[in-house]
Amino acid sequence: MSSKPKTKRDFTTLNADITTEVVQRLDRVGKHGAVIAEAPPGAGKSTLTGSVAKALVDREPKLRLAIVTQTNEQADDIVGNIAQRYAGLPIARLTSGDGPSHAVQKLLGPSVTTGSKGDDPDVHAARVVVSTARKWQYERSRLQSKGITAFPIALIDEAYQMRSDMLLGIADLFDTLFCVGDPGQLDPFSIVDDSLWKGLPYSPTRAALATLRLFHQDLEPLLLPISWRLPPSAAGIVSSAFYPFTGFDAGTVAEERSLELGVAKPWCGSGPAPTDLALEKAASEGWAYVELPERFTLRTDVELAATLASLVERLLVRGATVIDELHPGGKELTPGRIAVITAHNDQVHAVRYELAKRKVDPDGVIVSTANKIQGREYDVVFVWHPLAGRRDATTFHLEAGRMCVMLSRHRQACIVVGRAGATQLLEEFPDSDPVFLGEPEKFPDGWQANHEVLQHLARFRVG
Repeated sequence: MSSKPKTKRDFTTLNADITTEVVQRLDRVGKHGAVIAEAPPGAGKSTLTGSVAKALVDREPKLRLAIVTQTNEQADDIVGNIAQRYAGLPIARLTSGDGPSHAVQKLLGPSVTTGSKGDDPDVHAARVVVSTARKWQYERSRLQSKGITAFPIALIDEAYQMRSDMLLGIADLFDTLFCVGDPGQLDPFSIVDDSLWKGLPYSPTRAALATLRLFHQDLEPLLLPISWRLPPSAAGIVSSAFYPFTGFDAGTVAEERSLELGVAKPWCGSGPAPTDLALEKAASEGWAYVELPERFTLRTDVELAATLASLVERLLVRGATVIDELHPGGKELTPGRIAVITAHNDQVHAVRYELAKRKVDPDGVIVSTANKIQGREYDVVFVWHPLAGRRDATTFHLEAGRMCVMLSRHRQACIVVGRAGATQLLEEFPDSDPVFLGEPEKFPDGWQANHEVLQHLARFRVG
């Protein structure tokens, strides 16, 4: 009888080793220094941030730390993570005037206090204070006017999602920075025309860490080598297409994870795609590529939206059991662990409309854009391919970070829906983007990454 499969790495030991290394580096860089940790999707960045915070406050009894996130959802997640792991550690969640909802407050736990001002008594008594970069920027001048400089170290979570102007707005509030992020994700978003600053080293719309490393070229990032989210079936292609120089491995082996579909009942719904074939291929191999006929379409391609909705509906009708290293006995796949990812907001609405037509609760299944779903993970993910039905291949649709986010949210299986002709579009469409002197070359190259992904998906084509 064969022994039970073991994970290739032990997460707890690896996280402890990296935490020790980060603390040692912070000691070496001292005041006005910075330490950077770069990690692939699902490497445990937020867990590392919490571990470093706990190690620092345990070592220095009077030390108060600031944790900077990019969104309120990330702030709530990291507070909940720390509060659950380190019960009794005084934590404050710095919020807007309205504060978190009652449901969120209950989730955060009894050791967490909230406040709208950095000098509120409860906030000031906390050892770890967590808030968004925008809120810290709002508090900066008010705190400094009162002589409050109680945050010698700031831990910046998802630092590659931060614009450099946001870091500039809060940098002098802290003496030392620990920045952790994923260089393969989407660049910070801005609605303004940033061509005026293109090529300048202090461009306010550039990623904060890109600017930091440009001015401090001696900063050597600490690399996290393992993804604990992505299964072995996904780690290889995501690593080679989006992290070709650093690379990473999956933290589990194939035998530890499986998606067991329920019995295939007679299909009585409406839908243009062979849903069972796609679902079964994804369950057995980790991937499925549903390729609709080649056609130029509107951005809100009705047929493609209906195909995605039909796939989700069929998965929920059949039901599935998720088996992984966290649930070796299996757990039910619930709607909240299923996501549909698109490139545009109007595509989100199109999918939600099709789900509602099929009487699938559009609020149960997560339907969102790649920009908004960064940092999240699900068991099964459905992807609307950005190039499906298009006449052109713009910078937006070829953005390597967008495709990386789309293909790296799942723990079990990913099903991509697109249209034939995407490879030909890549080969024929010229690169017409303007070139700016002094602007660093985008890497990985979006064209090359998308081409490699399409070659990979061709092996799992359905339809």
